[in-house]
Amino acid sequence: MKYNFEKRISKLRKLFDVLEIDSMIVYQGYNNEYLTGFSGGSGEGMFVLSRNHALLVTDSRYQEAYQNNLPNGVDLKISRDYYGETAKTLNSWKVKKVGFEENLPFYVFDFLDGELEAEFVPTPAPIEALREIKDNDELENLRQATKRSATAFNQLIDWIKIGLTEKEIADQLDYFARHQGLEKASFDTIVASGENSAKPHGTASDRKIESGDLVTIDFGYYFNHYTSDITRTIAIGEIDPSLINIYQIVRKAQELSIESVRPDVDLKEVDGASRSYIETKGFGKEYNHGGGHGVGLDIHEGPAVSPGSDDEAVTSQILTIEPGIYISGLGGVRIEDDVLVTKNGFENLTDGITRDLIKIEK
Repeated sequence: MKYNFEKRISKLRKLFDVLEIDSMIVYQGYNNEYLTGFSGGSGEGMFVLSRNHALLVTDSRYQEAYQNNLPNGVDLKISRDYYGETAKTLNSWKVKKVGFEENLPFYVFDFLDGELEAEFVPTPAPIEALREIKDNDELENLRQATKRSATAFNQLIDWIKIGLTEKEIADQLDYFARHQGLEKASFDTIVASGENSAKPHGTASDRKIESGDLVTIDFGYYFNHYTSDITRTIAIGEIDPSLINIYQIVRKAQELSIESVRPDVDLKEVDGASRSYIETKGFGKEYNHGGGHGVGLDIHEGPAVSPGSDDEAVTSQILTIEPGIYISGLGGVRIEDDVLVTKNGFENLTDGITRDLIKIEK
């Protein structure tokens, strides 16, 4: 799929006056991919942009792929000296004020600050802000990523059985995902069973699942460079009633947050809808992470859904909504869905998987 990179570059240029810059360098991999389609990753090249010029500096490994495949108006410079060429180019353009990303590594900043004739200033994440609002092509790929990921998970539920290890379950889900046409996992698939499920970001181990376990499965897969991010917690055999109670609390809490999503709502309010409900049930201290985040090219993007968030929901953002309760020595529950902010409210992109408690008896 060909994205409208020229439009994205134009949007960034239009922010130059607000940012009080006349040029910008782009180091971060996902930002470069968003603006140019270059997917080499952070540190594999530099995108250099002024009001009238645009240049991608990378090395010969990427020449064949990109020499005839960059947006209109973007030139290609092949060199291993990314930063030297960047400085030389900007100096030749006679720019006055060069913006850089806040997460630019210090050694890159230090070199360029010494070589550039122009003033070198940080910018408050303008590209990340553009990335938060998805266009129709991005939304279609995110729909495909979530739909195909859901199908893979439902296949896993039909396959899973007592006695399998967490690693075997994670590997099988990855297998089903690949056979749905998904490109790769966006992180190591998390399968956390029994007491391990009390770890919000546990890793799949050699532990075998057994009757009485809750099993949290957290996964995300890419389709055309855009990723899903989904979590479900399932029950193996007969479950302690206290765990069922925790599940139902998280299930209701997530529902409250999802139903609060609408344009212009404060995202700390969306977080608070689930958090306050969990607190009223006596498990506030056992909910120890933010309520969600944006998702797109990267598995974790803006905006933030958290108690301290200053962000508001905007139409065409994708938010994860993922409350959880984690009790050491017993287990934990997390349920996560990918939610699109629409003009009239929200659309749950991951409703292809039930949020009712799935029970595995075999």
